[in-house]
Amino acid sequence: MKISGAIFDMDGTLLDSMFVWMDIGRRYLVSCGITPRETLLQEIKNKSMWQVADYFINEYGLQKTHDEIYEGIDSLITPMYRDEVFPKNGVFLLLDRLKAQGVKMCVASATDRPLVEMVLEKNGLLGYFSDIFTCNSVGAGKDNPLIYEKALEHLGTPKLETLVFEDALYTIKTAKNAGFTVVGVHDASAEKHKEEIKALADYYISDFSCDYLQY
Repeated sequence: MKISGAIFDMDGTLLDSMFVWMDIGRRYLVSCGITPRETLLQEIKNKSMWQVADYFINEYGLQKTHDEIYEGIDSLITPMYRDEVFPKNGVFLLLDRLKAQGVKMCVASATDRPLVEMVLEKNGLLGYFSDIFTCNSVGAGKDNPLIYEKALEHLGTPKLETLVFEDALYTIKTAKNAGFTVVGVHDASAEKHKEEIKALADYYISDFSCDYLQY
């Protein structure tokens, strides 16, 4: 297919960073003196930061504003992003190839923009992308296609010529249902959904060093 544009998820796709999010909700609630349920990760793993804040306020009675919750979570995440998070294997190879071909690229992430900018810049990736779209900035989580549609509008490329790179099953479903061509990217956090992802995505890659997109 002809590729004119590419929309990249960040955590678990461009970056090997999902480990940061696996325990962050529990750690944050504990820091607020709240003991979370054992099922917390399953309850929040598919939510944007805004949705997580709502959940903590409504389900755990957290007496904080959304901004205060963001700041608290960011204070835990920032040092991990700065010191422990790195690009996935082959990311630079693919981005350089797409850039050389004139493909327009942007990021669509559930993570807040300041963190996205910081970790991408730290890893030398920020300059590849013309803009960053976040769930908070568009006002919807990735269970809604709005973030992809906004990114597509920015790129100005035909939907049929624009790839969406995602690692999570639910985000792949959202993008596919919205009519995008989707590249499933392997991540250990989605291992149990691997076969479903491979069946649903248009292409599947184990890492970015692949010279081909595997059906």
